[in-house]
Amino acid sequence: MAKTGYGKRLADDEEPYSEADFAHLGTREAELATFIDHLEDGAAMGYKDLAAAHPRYGQQAIRTSLRRLTEAGHLRWVKEHLTVEDNSMRWVTRTYWSRIPRSEEWWADFVRARHGRDVTHDHHPGLARTSEPTPEPPESEAAPAAENTTPAYRTLAQLRTADPRMALSEGECKQLEPRAAEWLARGATPQDITRALTEGLPPTVTNPGGLARTRLESKMPPKPNPKTRARVHVTRAVMVCGFCEEPETTAELVHGICADCRAECDAFEAEEARLGIQIGYVPDTFLTRPRTAAPVMDVTERVAELRRAAGLPTARGGV
Repeated sequence: MAKTGYGKRLADDEEPYSEADFAHLGTREAELATFIDHLEDGAAMGYKDLAAAHPRYGQQAIRTSLRRLTEAGHLRWVKEHLTVEDNSMRWVTRTYWSRIPRSEEWWADFVRARHGRDVTHDHHPGLARTSEPTPEPPESEAAPAAENTTPAYRTLAQLRTADPRMALSEGECKQLEPRAAEWLARGATPQDITRALTEGLPPTVTNPGGLARTRLESKMPPKPNPKTRARVHVTRAVMVCGFCEEPETTAELVHGICADCRAECDAFEAEEARLGIQIGYVPDTFLTRPRTAAPVMDVTERVAELRRAAGLPTARGGV
């Protein structure tokens, strides 16, 4: 696992895994994609960490396959500037994973949408809360009376604005109010409740009150820790190269990778093709018996050697 707040994050809610998800990838990339897809939220995603955990592939193979997964639209690295309620600030780099291959435009929109996010509780897999105001229902819509009511009741009464299929009657709002109030008491926002009750609805909802009750109970957030945590917001987000973390503000990223790292990967692939290597170096710890040939390759030194051969600098400053 990576440090708290770092590591693998799901870019979006998706359907459960199926064998056809990565059929468009090469054999090695499909195997690595399946491996990554089954990692827990927050797992370390560096190529060295993955190589240490994977039973078949070493650092060079993992690095090359990560490049291909990034180009296929499954991976992106985003550097986020966090501002805490106590006015402290820090940068974190997060790895976002999507089982569905996404376009560059989709990822660009995703990064823009990170701005302003409340990430106080981002340790919950797949959750990303926003501080957007609750929309007011149009005057033309006959919503249940909400004067002098609680925030929980108003949130339920305004569900019809987010999705007409979830229009609740006044009686249903009153019955469900205690459950919605418990959500708010546990740190959820009205937007969290609205999202939980309107996402992924079937084409027709015949019993919105019953569906709302089921979701409010099954998706109830955990009780907050006794120690109050300061709220944290993303005040800036920028996509960075998956290998060197060069930001898109200072280097052109094509499918999430800068030109220099792309050249390194191209050199690796050319070397792999020349030597006939398909799976890269496998660590001794994963062998059934000690290796008698093929010395251990220092990938970091090999990168530097290939960069020198390509006329590229061997080191660059941090972001």
